[in-house]
Amino acid sequence: MRKLARRLLLPGLATLALTATGCSSAGHTAAADATPAPVAPIADGSQRLDVTAAPQDAAATAAVTRAEGAGKGTPVNSSLKVASYDPVTRRAVIAAQPKRSSPIPTPSADRSPDRSPDRSPAADKPVAVGDVIASAPAPGAPDGLLAKVTEVGRKTDRGTEVTTAPTTLSSALNDDKADGKVPVDPASVKVEPLMKGVTLSWAKSQGARFGPQGAKLPLGNLRLDLDAPIDTAPDAPVSAGASVSGFVQLAPTVEFSYDGSQGAGPRSAFLGMSGDWSSQWSLKGHAAASTGAPKRIPFAKLHSAPVIQVGPVPVVVNLDLTCYVQVEADGRVTLDVRQDVKGDFRVGGSYATGKGWSPVSTSNVHSSPVKAEVTAAGRVKSALGAEASVGLYGAVGVTADFAPYLRGEADGKASASTDGKTAVSGTWALYGGFDLSGQLHLQLSLFGTPVLERRIPLGALNREWPLTSGTFAG
Repeated sequence: MRKLARRLLLPGLATLALTATGCSSAGHTAAADATPAPVAPIADGSQRLDVTAAPQDAAATAAVTRAEGAGKGTPVNSSLKVASYDPVTRRAVIAAQPKRSSPIPTPSADRSPDRSPDRSPAADKPVAVGDVIASAPAPGAPDGLLAKVTEVGRKTDRGTEVTTAPTTLSSALNDDKADGKVPVDPASVKVEPLMKGVTLSWAKSQGARFGPQGAKLPLGNLRLDLDAPIDTAPDAPVSAGASVSGFVQLAPTVEFSYDGSQGAGPRSAFLGMSGDWSSQWSLKGHAAASTGAPKRIPFAKLHSAPVIQVGPVPVVVNLDLTCYVQVEADGRVTLDVRQDVKGDFRVGGSYATGKGWSPVSTSNVHSSPVKAEVTAAGRVKSALGAEASVGLYGAVGVTADFAPYLRGEADGKASASTDGKTAVSGTWALYGGFDLSGQLHLQLSLFGTPVLERRIPLGALNREWPLTSGTFAG
């Protein structure tokens, strides 16, 4: 069946991984000196493809094609690009990249001296029916493009017009294997502040820094600082006005793996995001009582579309995070607390033949109070967290909600005497913890696996630990 399927795609199964045009370096995640990822042969005839960050220069993001007559379809370089794409009609224009003075070679297991990208069939005829396009962000396709050519149209001064249809990564990666982690370039992350008092800082691995905290950040990290008021309890004095301040600092990494060695779709696959997390926040004042669900206050949205190089195939990963403050209170407690949180997280979806998709969610977080004062009886819980999603080519694959929190409880009692004197005393305690939840989505079928019939919860993960306690009197 495998050979028959290839014959039906004559004049040959060719997969074109095409470079971007008209997109800025903010869409890429690598050092400027990054090179196309090499490939290595495996005993079963497939190749092991390195997973690396794509070069910053769009022209250096290797364009590849499945060489005709190469058996399992060995990826090789080509000099093609997506000049434009219309998502409504699914029509694209395919053109040749301008020649570079010093082309970067891509190692290939079966390439001989007389087989070069410039002498491949794609050099004379850019695309054919059955070719698969895997492109970095391009005009009309800001999240990249993964599609199969269904019709080749006329040639114009801009390139060759083609009609496409949706396809899967298994059509592009075929029988090959890949496994790797790629750090997200913090400079590529676009931040949309949702309230006043939000500032951004980052420090790139190449040493470049940005923002007021840039000089203090570890390399590869980005940081959001927040200083904003929150709703105050109606009976609170002006001096007890509630506010939250602090920061979120993280270094996200994309994790990607694929094993297509079984021939019809992948044997296994993984897509996820992991990284180090640290935050510190201070909650002061007399917070308003929560009615219904806890009040969630988003303060910034972050988006990045890093291009990872899976061998010569550019794979576009879309990352979105919404950072928020959440406060749950009964309106009676006045707090002055500050907490440090450090740790890591990993969320994603894992596929295996016979088992289907399984959720992955782990975290190791610890916290310590820097300051803690509680007045009056009541309860309060505050979190500084992030809603995150990771997917491919604009389709959501995994969503997660990671929320380190601080929870306080106070239990008091009052007494009065005949001389009119009153006294209030009680005990209080503070707890640190985190909640991690989320779900897998149908779009993970983009790998070429069976479609999920329903969304699969990651499973709620909760940890809590005591921080400090004390007494109060008044």
